Amino acid sequence: MSIYDKAGVVQIPSGYSAGTLYNVLPNTADGDFDFTRGSSATRVNKDGLIESVATNTPRLDYPLIDGVVQDCPALLLEPSRTNNMSHSEDFSVYASAAASRTANAGTSPTGENNATLIHPSSSGSNRGFYKFTATSTTATLSCFVKRSGKNFAILGTDNNSTYYCVFDLENENVAYEATNYTGKIEKYSNGWYRISSTYVSSTAQNYPFIGVADNSSGSVTVDGTNGILIFGMQYEYNSYATSYIQTSGAAVTRSADVCNGAGTSAEFNDSEGVLFAEIAALADDASLRLIQINDGSTVNNMVTLGYNSASNQLLVQIRSGAGTTNAFTHNITDVTLYNKLALKYEQNTATLYVNGFEAFSSSITATPIGLSELDFDYNGGFPFYGKVKQLIYFNEALTDSELEQLTS
Repeated sequence: MSIYDKAGVVQIPSGYSAGTLYNVLPNTADGDFDFTRGSSATRVNKDGLIESVATNTPRLDYPLIDGVVQDCPALLLEPSRTNNMSHSEDFSVYASAAASRTANAGTSPTGENNATLIHPSSSGSNRGFYKFTATSTTATLSCFVKRSGKNFAILGTDNNSTYYCVFDLENENVAYEATNYTGKIEKYSNGWYRISSTYVSSTAQNYPFIGVADNSSGSVTVDGTNGILIFGMQYEYNSYATSYIQTSGAAVTRSADVCNGAGTSAEFNDSEGVLFAEIAALADDASLRLIQINDGSTVNNMVTLGYNSASNQLLVQIRSGAGTTNAFTHNITDVTLYNKLALKYEQNTATLYVNGFEAFSSSITATPIGLSELDFDYNGGFPFYGKVKQLIYFNEALTDSELEQLTS
């Protein structure tokens, strides 16, 4: 008998339609997740290209490892975000800082010939393009870039080394970070990278800038049309970048993903069970992001697993009735990496396994009553935002060896 034969609910992202994320088990309409999102959104498809997904349609996002598309997608759940750059792809409306541009000069991460080549028009420092936006003291600027004769890109909120990061595209690293700025580089297909620059400062910034350089100091020498290809500028007033939001004349807001309501009381066991998830956070941003089995109406009865508001920390809860809550935390190395987590509850005991090892086993006062629904949320207030490769509920307690196998 396979360990998976004990499962009551199985979500391995594969099937979906507008308004529904299909579960492998149970194979009924009541067993599936209801899904809403009030706008279109983008994902990385199985060919490694960015594509738009329609309103109210789940996004099965294909992970990229070292620029290579992986076979199995993950469910992508994101908060509402706004791209405050009014023109994400048309760089003709950006002001020049001693640089030139050529539209439609290469194939972008969407697979279309709509990337822009930028190169210096004179030798010096801080060569590129910028555009005024509203001010913010916390924001993340991101852009897709690709080498085209030059190896360094500059991204920040001014064409001044005090206000930007420099990225080495040849060695795939962040070569320079100004005070209060944090850079990140992610490898995409076909030689593209998504670079991002996040700042947290008491001084508001309002001149998003993309530039080209020869070195980490931000200087560059003119040598013909050598430069970098750019695509998809995005400016979010938050501490990390989310999926690409296209704009063409005004700021655009992507609505939040909402995915709840899977299962019935037939799938869940009040007295014992295991909630297993293979998940990754979008960022270590000190916010509650929780997955919950509940009684369908309140948080009086629940089994909860997810990320705590402390850095790189898990939070699990088991609650029975209005006054009995068993809550535990556990620190892990990095919530943005995929972690396999299994929370077992049974009479008197709760046990958490993380990546093949027992994290803790603690006594509890009672188990839940009337479990009937699985949600990517905590009572409508702390939705789970992240990436999900697997979510499985077992309606009986598993052995330690089975939990070790499941999470390894």
